[in-house]
Amino acid sequence: MKFRNPTLTHAGRILLAAVPVAVVSTVLMAGVANGAVPVSFAVSGSQFQISASQLKGTGFSQYAGTAVDTAGKDHPASIANINSATLADLCQSVITDTPLGKVGLLITAGGGGAPASATDLQIGMTDLKGDATFNNIRIGVDASKVNTNAHGTAGDFAQDADSLTIDHLQQTAWSTQASVFTLTGMHVQLTKGETCF
Repeated sequence: MKFRNPTLTHAGRILLAAVPVAVVSTVLMAGVANGAVPVSFAVSGSQFQISASQLKGTGFSQYAGTAVDTAGKDHPASIANINSATLADLCQSVITDTPLGKVGLLITAGGGGAPASATDLQIGMTDLKGDATFNNIRIGVDASKVNTNAHGTAGDFAQDADSLTIDHLQQTAWSTQASVFTLTGMHVQLTKGETCF
């Protein structure tokens, strides 16, 4: 359901128009993470949801990391890297506190048989659910030696795989970034709090 209130003042409408820009900037950050730094920007301090009916990727790694907000607070995160990924029926949602109360932002893309795609995808997450298949997985590899473009810190525990498929993906994350993120059929809408799952 879209957020609508015909009694909003002119100032209120201007405020709402600014909300999507700020939140989209947080959710759809672009830029490749190189080296051992797991997240190359200060996170907002709000987690968001990501879901997809299917994620397929090549070049996967995962290791422990930290997302740091603008106040300097560390948030433990599991850093997942995928060199190239497609996401069918992608959904991203976040709830933000505003002077008008809680406002949600819902972004959907990749439906109708035309999946969204990303290269050098990196997600700083705290929760992941789904049915996963990993091809040529290595568990216990050094985080600095993983097979993805981004690496962790030498001596840290990690796992990697040549490719992966996750069906019914549900993820809670602090950050998402990619060198290129193509959102086919993108729809961005304000909501009263609707989430992806």
